[in-house]
Amino acid sequence: MKRLIIACMGLLVLAGCATTDHTRAPALEKNVKWALLPMENHTETPQAGLRMEAITETLLRVRGVTSLKKYPSTLTQDSLFEPADAKAVEEAVNWAQQTGARYAVTGSVNEWRYKTGVDGEPAVGVTLRIIDLQNRQVIWDAAGARTGWGREAVSAVAQKLLEKLTGDIKFK
Repeated sequence: MKRLIIACMGLLVLAGCATTDHTRAPALEKNVKWALLPMENHTETPQAGLRMEAITETLLRVRGVTSLKKYPSTLTQDSLFEPADAKAVEEAVNWAQQTGARYAVTGSVNEWRYKTGVDGEPAVGVTLRIIDLQNRQVIWDAAGARTGWGREAVSAVAQKLLEKLTGDIKFK
């Protein structure tokens, strides 16, 4: 009986696990122009990049980024069959520079699914990066992965993970 209790406690600790890493960023100005660029979809889940963009856009606004403009939809073909790719991101960087934005946010989705098995836990893995458009240098980079509980939505797990990642961005 003791072993069963210990095993169950171990499973509870592992459920809902997350791991994140990020570089140290300079304090970023939140009152300048920001651009949200396409998120590359490296998964088999259609439109995972678009889903990540929507959550990231909202979280940046919640954090106080007041002048955030999303790339024009004509720059990407993220659909059921053609996910956003590196070429679309490069074109969006050019667009962002032309609009006078100071910072651009982009990233990638590496996992966005429900695991197979009895519980079907949601699993999300993403990267985010901020580009200083004055010199096209990446000034902040983050990666994270998180799993959730069996009845939790993938989008809820993604939102928690992206909240953690964007919460590490420092503003002045």
